Amino acid sequence: MTVKPYRTRIEDVPLVKGLKEEDGWYDMQVRFCVDKATVGTDNVLGWTVLPPGAKHDKHRHFHCDEFLFVISGSGYIYTDEGTEPSKAGDVVFTPRGHWHGFNNTGDVDAVLAWGWIGAGSLEDAGYEVPSEE
Repeated sequence: MTVKPYRTRIEDVPLVKGLKEEDGWYDMQVRFCVDKATVGTDNVLGWTVLPPGAKHDKHRHFHCDEFLFVISGSGYIYTDEGTEPSKAGDVVFTPRGHWHGFNNTGDVDAVLAWGWIGAGSLEDAGYEVPSEE
């Protein structure tokens, strides 16, 4: 597939369907704004809205790095060491293979702009949640 120029608006990007709680996706509104399906790239630019109480549980990717910008709201980010507070204006970079996620513990929506470097789809990212031990 050839990479092509592309332009869209957040409200025109469909929500990702089929995200399951058992895979760590709790009440999230996820959009893949730029990805392999739309432009043929091996990167993703995404937009996520987490209402109060929503979270993307701890997970990791073996085939891509991930970055996120907290546009609005607050909560906690998951790291290899545990959790840390996070709020609007934070920029977080997680290299491939490291644990990460976001839990909206605030009372307003948390809005995240994020991306994957090295994978153009969820399937390509090598998504993994912690095993139940």
